Amino acid sequence: MLPAAPTESKRDILHFAPGIALSAAIAALAIGLGGLGWLQSHGMSALTVAILLGIVLANTIYTRLAGTVGSGVNFSKQTLLRAGVILYGLRLTLQDIGHVGIAGVLIDAVVLTSTFALAYLLGTRFFGLDRTTAILIGAGSAICGAAAVMATEPIVRAKAEQVTVAVSCVVVFGTLAIFLYPILYGLNTHWPLIPAGPRAFGIYAGSTIHEVAQVFAAGRSVSIATADTAVVTKMVRVMMLAPLLIALSAWMTRREGHTHTGMNQSTAAASAKHRLRIPWFAFGFIGMVLFNSSALLPQGVRIALVDVDTFILAMAMAALGLTTHVSAIRNAGIKPLLLGGVLFVWLILGGGLINALVERALN
Repeated sequence: MLPAAPTESKRDILHFAPGIALSAAIAALAIGLGGLGWLQSHGMSALTVAILLGIVLANTIYTRLAGTVGSGVNFSKQTLLRAGVILYGLRLTLQDIGHVGIAGVLIDAVVLTSTFALAYLLGTRFFGLDRTTAILIGAGSAICGAAAVMATEPIVRAKAEQVTVAVSCVVVFGTLAIFLYPILYGLNTHWPLIPAGPRAFGIYAGSTIHEVAQVFAAGRSVSIATADTAVVTKMVRVMMLAPLLIALSAWMTRREGHTHTGMNQSTAAASAKHRLRIPWFAFGFIGMVLFNSSALLPQGVRIALVDVDTFILAMAMAALGLTTHVSAIRNAGIKPLLLGGVLFVWLILGGGLINALVERALN
């Protein structure tokens, strides 16, 4: 008797399994390396390590494996990414907002919107970058570094090289912030731009530094109190990721609609339906924040799920690295890095001015 033919679902699993396994292996190695003290002190998270390891493999041996693992790698880069963004909400609660007060929330909102708008205008009009790259660099600089870049990628349908260029920008300048901000704290005590003290400087650091890991590293170099306030402020800023994704999707749909004004009504409607990209995972992110705020989930379970989420996001970053070629990054030139540098200066100076004005207006 002949064995039964494999079902469609089994064939799909076997088709994706090699690439998923490769992404998982890189993620596991990245998480292990990310726990090293030297990397932690320099704000290098497991996500950053994962994409770097992926890029190394992509430009060495991956081409010989692509035929076998390609579909699973793409699954990790796309589907698992969305799942990771949703679970990211377990790191946040509505109570976090209360910890930084109205001033912290308002500062985060103004810094985010001004940085993102500046990135788009300068990127597309002054530096001549394509719209997608400018948006990705803007999202990474304005919100939460690599995680924001990855979350924005499905909305703008970016290429792997564009995502990697944006991630590189936020990693470079976010790492520089770790060493610069303790110096800024000392300078602020002599020539105060923002109110003195660990709380005010913590809000400043949390509202202007790129990555969560970088925020903690810079804040901890000043004091534990500064680090605590900085991380909470940063998490409130991360919470603004979902509204930005929803607004960005609606804006892009409307903008694209203007290019089809000559269509008849039925064709235009069909085209608009095809173009509409609703970021459902952003709503999942919001739902997870609300659920986490209810405190219904046992703490041990929540911590375990956060660890799972870190692993999933590391897999997505590893998959991104595996589909990135150094030649494409080199072809992007110096302009993306210049844009990232201008935004970094804006976050330091403009962000400081925003912090000062808001704090003085509300106090």
